[in-house]
Amino acid sequence: MIIKPTFLNSNIPLEEYPRPQFKRDSYLCLNGKWNYAIRKDENFLDKFDGGILVPYSPESQLSGVNRQLKKDEVLHYERSFSLPENFNKGRVILNFGAVDQVCKVFVNGSLVGENHGGYLPFSFEITKFLKSGENSLYLLVFDNADSDVYGRGKQSYKRGGIWYTATSGIWQSVWLESVSLDYIKSVKIKPCVKDNSVKFEFEKVGNQPVEIEIFDGEELVAKYDKICDNQLIARLNNPKLWSPNSPELYKIVFSCGLDRVESYFGMREFSVLEVNGKKCFGLNGKPIFHNGLLDQGYFHDGIYTPKNNKIYYDEIKNIKELGFNMLRKHIKVEPYLWYYYCDILGVLVWQDMINGGAKYSQLQIILCPFLNLKLNDKKYKKRKRGNPKSREFFMKEAKGLIDAHFNAVSICLWTPFNEAWGQFDALKVWKELSSYDNTRAYDHASGWQDQGGGDLCSKHIYFRKLKMKNDGKRILALTEFGGYSHAVENHVFTDKKFGYKSFKDKISLQNAYEKLYLNEVIPHINKQLLSATVYTQVSDVEDEVNGIYTYDRVLKFDAEKLKEINKKVYKAFDETVKDL
Repeated sequence: MIIKPTFLNSNIPLEEYPRPQFKRDSYLCLNGKWNYAIRKDENFLDKFDGGILVPYSPESQLSGVNRQLKKDEVLHYERSFSLPENFNKGRVILNFGAVDQVCKVFVNGSLVGENHGGYLPFSFEITKFLKSGENSLYLLVFDNADSDVYGRGKQSYKRGGIWYTATSGIWQSVWLESVSLDYIKSVKIKPCVKDNSVKFEFEKVGNQPVEIEIFDGEELVAKYDKICDNQLIARLNNPKLWSPNSPELYKIVFSCGLDRVESYFGMREFSVLEVNGKKCFGLNGKPIFHNGLLDQGYFHDGIYTPKNNKIYYDEIKNIKELGFNMLRKHIKVEPYLWYYYCDILGVLVWQDMINGGAKYSQLQIILCPFLNLKLNDKKYKKRKRGNPKSREFFMKEAKGLIDAHFNAVSICLWTPFNEAWGQFDALKVWKELSSYDNTRAYDHASGWQDQGGGDLCSKHIYFRKLKMKNDGKRILALTEFGGYSHAVENHVFTDKKFGYKSFKDKISLQNAYEKLYLNEVIPHINKQLLSATVYTQVSDVEDEVNGIYTYDRVLKFDAEKLKEINKKVYKAFDETVKDL
C-alpha cells in the first residue's frame, strides 16, 4: 500500500494528527494562541505579556514573540480548554511532542507532571485533575542552553557559524486524547523479512486481550483474536517489501476492549553485507547505496518548527525527486510526522543522538582532527562530560529516542556521537545501545575520534580532496563532506556568510559540485566500495550558506543536473556490487 498524506486547511497551526504511528480517533488539538509571560520566578500569573502561537518557540518569528529566553528566566504558558461532549472514555491523556528544556505542567492549579529534556515526546494522564466545563492548563518552562546535563543540539546563545539561535519552550504539537480504562499504552513492531513475519510487543494497562487486524490497502490479510500475552508473531504470505524504490506499507488496527489504535509497518530488514572482502549496507538482503544530505531541520521563520506540516512533506518529496534516497537528521529529533513522511515517501533516515556536555574546547573539536590527534574519550572531564548526571541523561535520552521512534520504518542507523561533541565511552555506549536496538546500524563516533567500533568507518572530509581506504572491517562511509557555499541575493538570513568553499554564482557552484562527485566520489565507489555519502547540506541555516537550498528553500542548483549526477552514483555502485 502506497500512502499519500492529507493536509488540513485550518487556522490552527500544524493541526494534522501528530502521531500516525499510534493513532486514535479521540483527538483535541491544543495548538494555537496561548497566553505567555517571561519572569524571574515561578509564581502563577493573572496578567501576561501577550499571546504566543503554539507550537513555535518564543525566539521565532512565527510565535509572534521574537524574544530570547534567558537561562535565569521562567517562561509561563497558559490557556483554557473544554472537553467535547462524550470525549472522555475513562481516561484523558495530555500529550506534548516536545518542550525545550524542562517544564512543569499544571491542570486547574495542580501539578500533573514534570519533564526533563527538550527533544522527546511525553504524556501525562490528567483525568483526576479535570472538572466539568472550562479547564486551565498552565506550564512553567526552564531552559539553559549552556547546561552540562541536558542535550542541546546546535543551540547557542552566541549564534554564528555552525551554531544557531537557542530556542525554548513548546516547539511541537500539544494535544489531548482519551482512552478507556483498559488500553494499549505502546506497541513495538519488529519485521523479519527472512521468515515473512512481524513481531508485536505490547505494553497494556488492564487485563483485556488484544486483537490485531493487518491490511494491505483495504484488504484484510491477517487477523488475530484474543491475544492475552504481551507479544505476537504474525505471518504474511508473499509480503510486499519496503524500500526507497517501493515504499510499501501495511496498515494495522489494534483493539483492546474499547480502545482502538491505528498504525502501520513496512516489511524491511537492514543489514551489513560483504562484497569481495568489503562491507556495504544491505536492505532486504541486497546491497544498497545510501546517497544522502545532512539535514539540520531549521526554518527561517520558525527555527525548529516549520510554518505547516506540508513544508516538511514537500521538502522530503523534493529531495527524493532530486535523486537522493537518504537524510541524515543532524543533532535534532523531529516530530512523528516527519518520520512518517520519510516512511511513505521511501527515504532512509540516519538519526543522530543529541549532543550535550559542558562548553566544548575549540582546540579539541576543530584542531585535533586536522592534526590527526586521537583523544581518550574515557577522560570525562577533558571531554566535557565530567558531571555524571550529564552522562546518565545522555543515555536516558538516547534510549528514549530509540523507544519513541523505534517503529519508524525509514530509520536505519543511529549516531550516538558527532565530531567529539561531548563524546564519552563511545565503544561502551555503542555496545549498550546496539543491544537495546539490534535492528539498525550504528555510526558510533561520526567523523572524528573514531574508537574502532560501530558498523561504519565514518569520515568527515572538508577543505581537501577525498582520500579514503576500505580495510574491509566496517562499511566505508563519507558521513559529511562538501559544504560548498553560495549566497543567493535576497535569500540570506544575515550579512555573514559561512561555508567550506565559496562560489560566486550558481554555475560555478554546480560545476564544482559535479566535479566533486564525478572525479572523487564515484572513483571511491568503484575502487574502495564507498557505500554512503552525506553531502552538507539540505539548506542554508542562519550564517551558513552551504545548502543546496537557501534558508527559505529556493533551490540553488539545476534540478535535472542533480538527478543526472545521482543516477551516475547509483550506477557506479550497482556495477561494483553486481557480482554479489
